[in-house]
Parts: sequence; C-alpha cells; structure tokens
Amino acid sequence: MSISDISTFFCPTRIYMGAGSHEKIAGIVRERGCRRVFIAVDAALLGSDFYGRVAARLEREGVAIATYSDIEPDPSANTVARALDICRAHEATVIIAIGGGSTIDVAKAVGIVLANGGRIHDYEGIEKFSIAPPPLIAIPTTAGTGSEVSGSCVITDTEKNLKMSIRHAALNPAAFAILDPLALRTVPGHVAAHSGIDAFVHAFESYISRQSNLITDAINLQAIELIAANIRQFVADRENLEAATNMLCGSALAGITFGQTGLGNVHCMARFVGAEFHLSHGLSNALCLPTVARFNLIANPAKYARVAAAMGRPVQGLPVLDAARMAVEAIEALCADLGIPRRLRDAGVTEDKLEGMAQLCVEANYNRWNPRKTTLADFRSLFQEAF
Repeated sequence: MSISDISTFFCPTRIYMGAGSHEKIAGIVRERGCRRVFIAVDAALLGSDFYGRVAARLEREGVAIATYSDIEPDPSANTVARALDICRAHEATVIIAIGGGSTIDVAKAVGIVLANGGRIHDYEGIEKFSIAPPPLIAIPTTAGTGSEVSGSCVITDTEKNLKMSIRHAALNPAAFAILDPLALRTVPGHVAAHSGIDAFVHAFESYISRQSNLITDAINLQAIELIAANIRQFVADRENLEAATNMLCGSALAGITFGQTGLGNVHCMARFVGAEFHLSHGLSNALCLPTVARFNLIANPAKYARVAAAMGRPVQGLPVLDAARMAVEAIEALCADLGIPRRLRDAGVTEDKLEGMAQLCVEANYNRWNPRKTTLADFRSLFQEAF
C-alpha cells in the first residue's frame, strides 16, 4: 500500500431535515447576532407561501432583508456581480439561498467574492480562495443538484462562453442546509423528474467511480435506495411530504459524495448535450443515462448488482452478471416511468453535432473517474446509440 491508496471523507455542512425545518433559520441568525441578511431566491418563489413563511420568521427576529431574484438557469458572472452589489450595499453578514442549484450557486459565488475580493472569475479551479465566505443557509427547492452540500459552484463566463467550476471542499458547501419538503410543493412535475434523475445519477456515478471509497459507497447506496423508492411518488404528487423528504435527503447524500469521488460518462456527455441544445442538466443526464449504464456494466458487475438490489430488484441467488444487468433494466424502467424521452433525437438533438460532442468528451478527461476506459471511438458509439 502506498500513500496514494489513502482515501478521505469530509462534510462541513450542518443539515436540518423534515417538514417545518425552515423554522431553524431564526435560531441560526440569532446565534450569530445577525441583523442583516441577503437572500438569493428564485423569482417564482417570491410570492409563494413558503418564502412568505421564511421572510416572516426573519422579520420577527428583527432581521432586515435584501433580496435578489433575477437568476437564470446556468447563471452568469454578470448575475453574480449584480447580486453582489446588493449584498454588499446591504452589509449582510449572513447569506440565504432559497431555490434550485442555480440560485444556490449564485449565493455561494456572492459569498466568495464578498470575502475574497476581485471577480468570481479569479476563483475558477480548485481551492483558489482562502477566506471563508459569510455563513450560507441553503434551502433547496428541488431535489436534484445537492449544491447545498457540495464543494462546488458553477458560473457561466459569458465573455468566453464557458462554464467556470469553482471548487473548495471545506469553504464552498453551505454552512447550513435546510431540507424542508414544504419548499418542494410548487415544483412542476417535469422539473421534479429531471432534477430527481440528476440526483440519482450523482449517486450512481459516484458509487461506481474509480475514486469511490468505503464511506462514499455506503452513503451512495443509501442515496440510490432513497431516490429509487421515492422518485415516482414524488413526481406524481409533490404534496407527498414523506417522498419529498426522502428525495431531498437522497439528493443531499449524493451531493456530499460526488465532489469527492468525481462523476462519469453520463455527466461528461450531458455537459455538452445541455450546452449545445439548451436542455436542462437533469434532462441531459436522463437522456444519456441508460446508454452509459449499459456501457460501464462490465467494468464493475459486483457494484451494479448492489445497485440493482438498492433499486428493489430481486437479485438474491443470481449470478453477479445477471444481477448487474438488472440494474440497467431498473434504470431503463425508471426513465420510462418518469416520461424521459427514449432518444436524444426525441429531445431535439441533431446528428450533425454528435462528432463534435464526442471530441469534447475526450478532451474533458472523465477517464479519471469513469470506471471503464473510454476512447473517442467509444464516445462516438455512445452518442450514436443514445441518438
């Protein structure tokens, strides 16, 4: 054994979960002597009952609020700069994010620049800042990205037309994550499906990653089990608070792990599908998932067999390969039940872009994490099969 064989695990976020857990905000700001907060919030939530409850709770504590809600999908550095101006002018000492991954990422980016100066561009990469941002309280309103507990945020550089990944395992996760199913009640069904598949892919790809370890394996299997057992019920009825809580917890568990293990070919391919055809990250993942799952199976059949069991398939007593194939069948059934288009072409992807996306996948070098070595010819075949 060498020093390179040593694995690590770390999670700096305190998590509150369950219906009504948003009430914990009052105690958090009180303990920090906070009188002024900045809230990044999805515009669609501003008039919602849930946002009203949060704002009222803060106001009862005598806390002054400044908000920013003009946040687009794949938020830009310009959005971060505008939000930062409001946060700085308000002299906020705590930041709150109420929304999906984009909103939480903007809140993270605001905190980074507020504490460290410069522009968010200065911090692209791994551990490029050293001063801790103000405490962030993240309340996800989708069960998908796990941004509330992950060590990364993704911001679009519109000048260069590329996405910047800002990563810091210790300083970028939210200080507090509030997993309240009441925040998910207004999520549209298709968003619930696509974001839920995103959470599943985080857990699945993290589990089979080359960089996985015993702790991440245990967490990811629990995440897979929670998501597979609850996503259908949650998509069917966002008022199902038990299913919503389980989805939020599954999403957060996967969010804790994937930044430490890396992800695989599903995310690699989806990254370029989404950018080229302006599809949501969750839908892009869902479109690529079954094809990549079949491709990667031979690299680790034993883990696939455990995935099948976690997804509720009757694998006891089966040969490992037969059990592994049941994981792929379960994934295909899940996508079908959630109404995911069967092929890339069904979502508007055109064949003329496949070669270019295959080239980009090779350059992205997800072979660091994906369990099966993948060449340019492999990516060509994967895109063609998914098409």
